[in-house]
Amino acid sequence: LNLLNNVEDEGLNPKDFDLKKINKNEKSIAKLSDKELIDYDILLTKNLKKFISKTAKGSLNPKELYKDWDLKENKIDEQKLLLHFQRKDSFDFALNEIAPPHLVYKRLKKSLKLLQQFPDENFKKLEIKDKIVLNDTNEIIIEIKKRLSYWKEMKTPDSLTNIYDEATFNAVKNFQSRHGLAPDGVIGKGTIASFNFTKQKRKEQIIANMERWRWYPRTFEKEYVIVNIPDYTLRVINDKDTVRTHRTIVGKASRSTPILSSKLSYIVFNPTWTVPPTILKEDVIPAATKNRGYFATKNITIYEGNSVVSPSEWVPSKGKSYRYVQTPGKSNSLGLVKIMFPNRFSVYLHDTNTRGYFERENRSLSSGCVRVQDPFELTEYLIADSINWNKEKIDATIAEAKTKNVNITKPIYVHLLYWTAWSESNKLIFRDDVYGLDQELYKKLRN
Repeated sequence: LNLLNNVEDEGLNPKDFDLKKINKNEKSIAKLSDKELIDYDILLTKNLKKFISKTAKGSLNPKELYKDWDLKENKIDEQKLLLHFQRKDSFDFALNEIAPPHLVYKRLKKSLKLLQQFPDENFKKLEIKDKIVLNDTNEIIIEIKKRLSYWKEMKTPDSLTNIYDEATFNAVKNFQSRHGLAPDGVIGKGTIASFNFTKQKRKEQIIANMERWRWYPRTFEKEYVIVNIPDYTLRVINDKDTVRTHRTIVGKASRSTPILSSKLSYIVFNPTWTVPPTILKEDVIPAATKNRGYFATKNITIYEGNSVVSPSEWVPSKGKSYRYVQTPGKSNSLGLVKIMFPNRFSVYLHDTNTRGYFERENRSLSSGCVRVQDPFELTEYLIADSINWNKEKIDATIAEAKTKNVNITKPIYVHLLYWTAWSESNKLIFRDDVYGLDQELYKKLRN
């Protein structure tokens, strides 16, 4: 009863359960007939089974919601999980067996609990025209100080002034860091947008993320690469320990990076790049139609079958029928290395010829593939052959400027996932919902 009356702790919707009927039966249990007791017993079991299903694998089917979702559905033995509850002294054990075992999920559940401890607020929406910097005077600073105090970034000052002082400046930097913003203390539109999130909106965001984690694989492999798309971060995990971290650039909202799990297969040094259909249609053909010199500046060779077509003979109206291949080298869009894994979206991890973009905070810039900072260090780790493929050998291979494939022989898996909320050291952490998925998902969960 306590479990079912507190399903919100697990991010579930109380309206999905027969709570009124259950509590009514419980209050009058002494007066129930044998038939009513049997019905009540079945009602409790039915609701417990529903709790198991929703907590273990989610309330919704992601493949019905998203075209770019390619994770296997979690097969849950609900009967087996239900029987755990019937063992003596095993209620806590049974509960632990149901929920996703991942640390992020546990931290999301903790985040929800942390958030519930914040008082209800009635903040008005903040708006600014110009950026606010240290020592500026602005009436909105009073409201910002109230938000910072509310979110426990600073103690409430004895008197609220409109001066952007150093204590507030430091608190803003902490707030920015928790929200994946540049922690520079400059109050711009991005910082204001994060201040405008209410407690309720953050709660909805956490609940949406908890649902997503129920869809993800229940167990990860011993060694794997995991990319959190909204955090623009790639981590290599070995035996539950993070051994490498890299910044990433992911797909823009219009060409989003898909959600998938796969196994790393091989590395390509000095890759060629065959222009994919979307980029061809939206970028290459329009640019080349205006100026045929585009192909030369981008080192792109045009093929019709196996025959090379000169730019002067290229026909824009049949532009989609050709094949376009960019030669290897520093100007290649994939950079000097790509890391391959089987998937139906033709995405991969790769270097880039625009490495300066890694310094940006918002790195939703690619056409779906994931660009990785410091890819040669990652490559050396993945090949794991210090004699034949150390950094010197990799550098020499790159210098040859010839395309070369190298297999990844040890079993390393890859997971491209999406989560925008979690907690660390009792601090709520949020990221910008770059693909606008959180609110839509929450609405469907509470439909």
